[in-house]
Amino acid sequence: MSLPSPFRQEPMSHDPALDAHEHREHAEEAAHAHDPFISRVSITVALLAVLAAAAGSLETVEGGEAITSSSESVLAQDKATDAWNEYQADSLKRHLYGIAAKQGGLHADEFRKVADDQSAKQKSVRADAARDEQERDRLVKESAEHERRHHWLTGAATLLEIGIALSTVTIITRRRPLWFGALGLGIAGIVLLAIAYLP
Repeated sequence: MSLPSPFRQEPMSHDPALDAHEHREHAEEAAHAHDPFISRVSITVALLAVLAAAAGSLETVEGGEAITSSSESVLAQDKATDAWNEYQADSLKRHLYGIAAKQGGLHADEFRKVADDQSAKQKSVRADAARDEQERDRLVKESAEHERRHHWLTGAATLLEIGIALSTVTIITRRRPLWFGALGLGIAGIVLLAIAYLP
């Protein structure tokens, strides 16, 4: 049995592009008042909304890339672990065949050949393990860089969205200090957005 519509909760979504569109519409409505101050604040709302949408989208991308790189680093570590396990198994086989070859007997030459083959195989497996470890290290660094960017972008998006809220309150109250605060938050958001992509 479903609840009557006043009690049914709609799922909340956060779509930066939709938010930017809605803020732009509100800014256009306010601009029709033909008040130059309100028009400037409305333009501020529109600009901050576009920047917030961009920061939010980049934040999502960087968060996804951080998770992907982290997962790939785990897979690279698994491959390196498997290669080192194979290296150890081959080392044991080489050692056993070497002992058998030293014992002499009918198959001593075969045992020596197998021991030499195991030695050559070990070199290849060791190179594979080292390559997988290098890949793991690269992916861990890449994941950390994406995570760093994600944090800065989260801060940027938050400041820009607060700036939008202050601008909206400015339109309602017509208080200039609130608008200056919104501009300051917008500038701070842009700075954090830039810092996210600085080396």
